[in-house]
Amino acid sequence: MSANDDLLEILKESLDRVGAVSARRMFGAVGVYFDGTFFAIIDDGAIFLKTSDETRMAFEAEGSQPFSYQTKSGETHLTSYWRLPERLLDEVDELREWSHASIAAARDAAAKRRKPLITKSKSARKTKSARRSSR
Repeated sequence: MSANDDLLEILKESLDRVGAVSARRMFGAVGVYFDGTFFAIIDDGAIFLKTSDETRMAFEAEGSQPFSYQTKSGETHLTSYWRLPERLLDEVDELREWSHASIAAARDAAAKRRKPLITKSKSARKTKSARRSSR
């Protein structure tokens, strides 16, 4: 069993009572899902959790760093995923709290991406208000 597999088991154990945790191999890393929501990356023996503007401060306070990987043009940082502080691997309750915050951040980000950006044109609004006033 690899270090990544061991970390996946730790995440599964911390969340198993509240939902289904699954994983998919991706580009040499492991993508982790909670009830279908992608919320974590496991790579090189480290867990990286999805963050939001609010939760990122906790990662920064712990001295954590964002997920990074090498490309042909150099190192790239994925600043929406930050390394889980290692101390949390022994703190199941706190790990669960951080994981839940990460899941919430992932769901919020997904909801923002799905919001329609279509607005009614001025002529459509005028036509609708003209119909109302003629009633």
